[in-house]
Amino acid sequence: MDPHLLRTLVAVARLASFSEAARELGYTQSAVSQHIAALEQDLGAPLLTRRPVAPTAAGERLLEHAGPLLLRLDAARADVVRLASAPPHGLTLAASPTALGPVALAALPSAGVTLRVLGRDGVSAAVAEGTADLGLVDGLAAPSDPLRLPDVAPLTTHGVGEEPVGVLLPVDHPLAGRDGLRLGDLADARWVDAPEAGLPLSELRAANGGHGFRPALRYEGADVRVLTSLAAAGHGLALLPRSVAAGAAGTVAVPVVEPRLVHRIELVFAGALSGAARALAEALSPRA
Repeated sequence: MDPHLLRTLVAVARLASFSEAARELGYTQSAVSQHIAALEQDLGAPLLTRRPVAPTAAGERLLEHAGPLLLRLDAARADVVRLASAPPHGLTLAASPTALGPVALAALPSAGVTLRVLGRDGVSAAVAEGTADLGLVDGLAAPSDPLRLPDVAPLTTHGVGEEPVGVLLPVDHPLAGRDGLRLGDLADARWVDAPEAGLPLSELRAANGGHGFRPALRYEGADVRVLTSLAAAGHGLALLPRSVAAGAAGTVAVPVVEPRLVHRIELVFAGALSGAARALAEALSPRA
């Protein structure tokens, strides 16, 4: 399948419009229609309904493959360009919000740094595509276990830090005085789902055998202070690294004692490092 045709399909399905997709991609509307028709002829199945514009069952299935395929193509291009070109000046670091701890911030060069705060999957994608030299991504894991990162390209990862996690509660919550909490006992509590600003509820659910942890409120931003304010106001509990949760106004962070879980941060990069990227990687993880 021609990747140009796949990109056209993704754009039409996302925008639900042939004309809007043509405007975004810089094609004429007739060219977009020809792309979709050629792809449908190649696969022998209709991929989109026209009125309204929406994926068919076959189109939905192809779209599931299209995103990872196109990302992998972009990663391959970036990998070759990275190898063939002279190392760029400066450093671009992509990081998830709660991966930017004091150690990482202190290790940044004094000049020439571009810091991109992204979602966890976006960090790996940025490194794979070559829009970031290094990535810092975090998540929930058993002690010393690696994170499960998306398979977007041949990336190298190194653990750079682990710390305990705590459940963030309002100061007047009935459990605020506990010395520790079992995660399973909180499966039916009210939670704030903040997949970018905090540790995602999907990871808590996985640690609890796939059950519970339904959100009372969903926050789609990346500002950790907003998340702690929501918890303080009683909109739901949140799970955060101890260093992030400590001192949040109006809250108490109670450690999780069962199961044994830690907040883990990993360094992510592609290929051989040089210059500022190598210096930062060695400062954070000598093994890199």
